[in-house]
Amino acid sequence: MSKALVAMSGGVDSSVAAYLTKKAGYETIGVTMKLYENETAGICSDKTCCSLSDIEDARNVAYDLGIPYYVFNFTGNFEENVIDRFIRAYEEGKTPNPCIDCNRYLKFEKLMERGRELGQDYVVTGHYAIVEKDPASGRYLLKKSVDRHKDQSYVLYSLTQEQLAHVMFPLGGMCKEQTRKIAEEQGFVNARKHESQDICFVPDGDYAAFIRRFTGKDYPDGDFVDQEGNVLGTHKGIIKYTIGQRKGLGLALPHPMYVCRKDMEKNQVILGENRDLFHSSFEIENINWISTEPPKGEIQVEAKVRYSQKASPAVVHPLSENRARVEFREPQRAITPGQACVMYDGEYVVGGGTIVNVFNTENDTL
Repeated sequence: MSKALVAMSGGVDSSVAAYLTKKAGYETIGVTMKLYENETAGICSDKTCCSLSDIEDARNVAYDLGIPYYVFNFTGNFEENVIDRFIRAYEEGKTPNPCIDCNRYLKFEKLMERGRELGQDYVVTGHYAIVEKDPASGRYLLKKSVDRHKDQSYVLYSLTQEQLAHVMFPLGGMCKEQTRKIAEEQGFVNARKHESQDICFVPDGDYAAFIRRFTGKDYPDGDFVDQEGNVLGTHKGIIKYTIGQRKGLGLALPHPMYVCRKDMEKNQVILGENRDLFHSSFEIENINWISTEPPKGEIQVEAKVRYSQKASPAVVHPLSENRARVEFREPQRAITPGQACVMYDGEYVVGGGTIVNVFNTENDTL
């Protein structure tokens, strides 16, 4: 009998994933990863994952299923690979995606490593995505889930071939309401539990306050300037602002203006019109190729630069095995350094990487 370790966050998705794994005949154990102390977040909130109440919910479901349950302490790994990267990105003027880093370095690296030590064949999560094996190439493929509103292939683009061979996503072929229905039928305590949309360690959404509190650093005020360099007002610390932001600037302006870029050396936040946010060309690095070996020449894909965005036609020009230039056919809004660009061929993930440079219409780096 194959053995499967299920990552149980205390939410309904991972609980149903555990149920389906056991039902499919796997020798199943449940595990919750303790990623941070509640004091780290500065707030005790039911909106966070990995809280004490989440651990109790996961434990209760594991008990109902009759499977062993453990809590693994990964707080040190999480701080190093997620929180520190999160802070460093903002200090460099980028906008990070900590969920992608958590998947890359915790769920599918550290947890998989621990699973191997325990003799487990698979790591199972409640992500909405599908893994298939291509009989022609022998490669493992990552496919969009059946539920388009819940599809999480975007945040899973970093999965390697070795990892894809040893992960299972039981919910990939289901819709969310089916998941809820199964949980209710099984009497799970979390069947109608609130679904968190927040960064787990910043449950109140004030990431700038979290960074100040965590680092003990002060991020000084500076100038808001327009595209010509004219001073429009004073910002309250450059880490507070993200590309595309309009609200919360604290300025009385004659018309709406948006954060278009940040000059970290000058401590300036550059504002512009909505049209100034649209660009077509950018570079990505640290690319993980899934459906193909690193291509030698340009390829046609559909790509998206945000989780919630619809994928749009683009051309990828490889610069090396793990770096490429991407050209959208139509300009896209707020392409942001630090975020992920994920490339698709229909239903399948071709690969993805981190956005590093965005170019204006003259091909100069912004």
